[in-house]
Amino acid sequence: MKKAVHFGAGNIGRGFIGELLVRSGYEVAFVDVNKELVDLINEKKSYNIEVVGEEPKKIHVEHVRAINSNEHPEELFQAIAEADIVTTAIGPNILKFIAPNIAKGLAERLKTNKQPLNIIACENMVGGSTVLKGFVYEHLPEDLKAEVEDFIGFPDAAVDRIVPLQKNEEPLLVKVEPYAEWDVNAKGAKGELPRIEGLTWVDNLEAYIERKLFTVNTGHASIAYLAYRKGITDIYSAMQDEEIVEQARKVWAETGSLLVQKFGFDPKKHAEYVATTERRFHNPHLSDAVTRVARGPKRKLGRKDRLVSPALQLMSEGRKPSALADVIGAALHFDYQEDKEACEVQETIQSEGLHKAIIKLTEIPEDSELLRLVENKAAGF
Repeated sequence: MKKAVHFGAGNIGRGFIGELLVRSGYEVAFVDVNKELVDLINEKKSYNIEVVGEEPKKIHVEHVRAINSNEHPEELFQAIAEADIVTTAIGPNILKFIAPNIAKGLAERLKTNKQPLNIIACENMVGGSTVLKGFVYEHLPEDLKAEVEDFIGFPDAAVDRIVPLQKNEEPLLVKVEPYAEWDVNAKGAKGELPRIEGLTWVDNLEAYIERKLFTVNTGHASIAYLAYRKGITDIYSAMQDEEIVEQARKVWAETGSLLVQKFGFDPKKHAEYVATTERRFHNPHLSDAVTRVARGPKRKLGRKDRLVSPALQLMSEGRKPSALADVIGAALHFDYQEDKEACEVQETIQSEGLHKAIIKLTEIPEDSELLRLVENKAAGF
């Protein structure tokens, strides 16, 4: 049986990447620092997934074990030495903390195993594997770097599956949506491309990253910021509001026109992708708190993120992104007191005024028509 090492034994690791690996004939060693979770996986040697939606079903996952990287680092190094693939689903901010152990595991591997290995960071970020590679190289001995470069691939990935916050009576049970997408950059891989059910190897990952970012993430954020302005507390309830849904559709029309023109997506197939995204947000089993989806407005208002980036790209083509400007304006009013970034955004607006705050937060050029458009929308809320 092929062997996989997966960092992160949480809901996304078990309910998405781990399940696809097992389905594709791998024994999965989950790596985590949560002792209770690791011990439970090792006791049960299996877990269940509940797919929720119009056609619910249960999936029983076997051929799994777990490694506590704090308590048994040598076991982890040996697992990496023997692995056929290594993956992560731990959150972008945690990648730097697993890098030292990956470096030690690769050093152990290259003593006896010169088979190519691909390490794929399955995180909700752009270029996750490249970022992880940088952290790993910081901990590699100089004399090993060339060998790692020859045999170890760090192909970037784009992943998409909604796994909501949940608490289940069955401790290892994970509830997930039916939809799942895992695209990986073939150009960054080493050796023969692993065949994994649900994984698509692509030559132009940027297209798939932006398609997901400007459709799923832009749509989710748009619905959340508009819902917050209306006092709606969860995404499912927001999707019952015709005005919010209509506004989201206008946003998707703008980002869709950009994606089709930029990457050559088939317009009909992209329309189907947008319709699927809307249906996903209508799933009552996956409803999330508006404040959780809207959290981190400072990052989400960034020049390269889900709202401002497509708006700027449309402006550069001479098109006016009115719907996106509406949502950016709404995001500037997200003042949830328990969100640190929301408080920072409001403090910036109070101290510097709306005009300067928009420039500082979004990096929209002062001479851009988009700045005036956003400022008018924000002032009108």
